[in-house]
Amino acid sequence: MKNVRAEMFNSKAGNTKNKPDRIIKSMELKPGENIADIGSGGGYYCYRFAEIVGKDGKVYAIDTNKEFLDYIAETAKKKNLNNIKPIFATEEKEHLRNLKGGFAPYESKLPEKGLDAIFMRNVTHHLPNRVQYFKNLKVFLKPQGRVFIIEYKKGKGLFFSGMFGHNVEKEIIIKEMTKAGYKLIKEFNFLPKQHFTVYSQI
Repeated sequence: MKNVRAEMFNSKAGNTKNKPDRIIKSMELKPGENIADIGSGGGYYCYRFAEIVGKDGKVYAIDTNKEFLDYIAETAKKKNLNNIKPIFATEEKEHLRNLKGGFAPYESKLPEKGLDAIFMRNVTHHLPNRVQYFKNLKVFLKPQGRVFIIEYKKGKGLFFSGMFGHNVEKEIIIKEMTKAGYKLIKEFNFLPKQHFTVYSQI
């Protein structure tokens, strides 16, 4: 199944200018770990994560685009990656109202206190109530679980992320994560257009 948008996202994510190898190395994932890729797009990082965590680990590909998830499922099968589980997250207003923020009813499909890591790349600017959203996610993290957030910096001039509001400044994310019950444990500065921060639960 061909999906032009998914393939475009994967091509961009895998571009050496965006330093995917360095991102993955910085995460220090281990075989057997469980990771949720929230806003998985075309699945570029899902496939990379799945190879690292191996048959004893699990990668949860979470997205609001069902066609992306179908593409991920088919691609994972072709790559013989049996440890990727696509999860559809709707954005229904009623559910958002009930949760006071966040994506959609995928709660029952994630393991309670079962995730070693949550990965979010260029997703946080889409969330309507980030503090409550990350509070909700804590139920799925293991006590020593980590949250990896990559988000666009505010661009200048005609920079895409600045023009369309596709960015959240690093200081804002750190402040919101603190309110949600997390602490900043690492920060990486090697990405040219994004900031990259890592959190654990307080």
